[in-house]
Amino acid sequence: MERISFYDQIARNKRNSFLLAILVFSFLVLLIYLIGEILLPELSLFFLIFGLFFVSLYTYGTYKYGDKIVLSATNAKPINESDPRYLHLVNTVEGLSIAAGIPKPRIYVIESEEINAFATGKNPENSSIAVTTGLLKNLNRSEIEGVIGHEISHIKNYDIRFMTLVAAMVGLVAILSHLFLRGFFLGSKKEERRRGGLILLLGLLLALISPIVVRLIQFAISRRREFLADASSVELTRYPEGLASALEKIMKINKGKMDVSEAVSHLFFVDPNKSPLDKLYATHPPIEERIRILRSM
Repeated sequence: MERISFYDQIARNKRNSFLLAILVFSFLVLLIYLIGEILLPELSLFFLIFGLFFVSLYTYGTYKYGDKIVLSATNAKPINESDPRYLHLVNTVEGLSIAAGIPKPRIYVIESEEINAFATGKNPENSSIAVTTGLLKNLNRSEIEGVIGHEISHIKNYDIRFMTLVAAMVGLVAILSHLFLRGFFLGSKKEERRRGGLILLLGLLLALISPIVVRLIQFAISRRREFLADASSVELTRYPEGLASALEKIMKINKGKMDVSEAVSHLFFVDPNKSPLDKLYATHPPIEERIRILRSM
């Protein structure tokens, strides 16, 4: 695996975040325009102008509030840092943040028996880490440090900005695709909807392939980042066995039943949902491969 520096990764993530925003922005505006062309062809120009305004507003909101959307969508709750139950977690997050040279992220907990965690935010100064109650219950000190180190690495190298943008923006693509298909089938009975066959076909095709595009985008961004974050966690903790042991417990305990949206699944430490499509569009590398690499360090 090619080794790249944190500075290269940060620059790449900032650049990719910008390119992703442009790509999804254009896709969304086109989809809204085509919805208008199908449902109300006489107002298609209005739909285009509305699409430009709405998607601009949504893109800005995604950048500014995307982390809050993700935390709400996963039912993550802020912890009371003075609660003795979370003392080790708070100390671990604080200590590894100092080691990584970033401000301490806000800490959240998700009620779930699964062992998992994720980081979100737009930069290290505005970031959050969420862990499941299953993680706190089943992992020992060094294993928790390994997982938290992994998430701290995502924060330090700006993975969180790019991955949070993906989570929020591709979700809207899926919603608009559903609306387009609904509008197509409801409107297909009307004689006037038969015109503009090329636009109709293009719009229908976009709506059908967008869920696949969502998975492909997630697949493209996630696997490499997970390997890099694993390696960076070892650099922070100096103990690869802690993270490897955590992954082994995850293989034994997790059922893949966290019931979170596929739009945010790529944010998690391991895939929170098991799906028949995982072998084709898995957003995370195989756990066995991650363990093998960690134990070869």
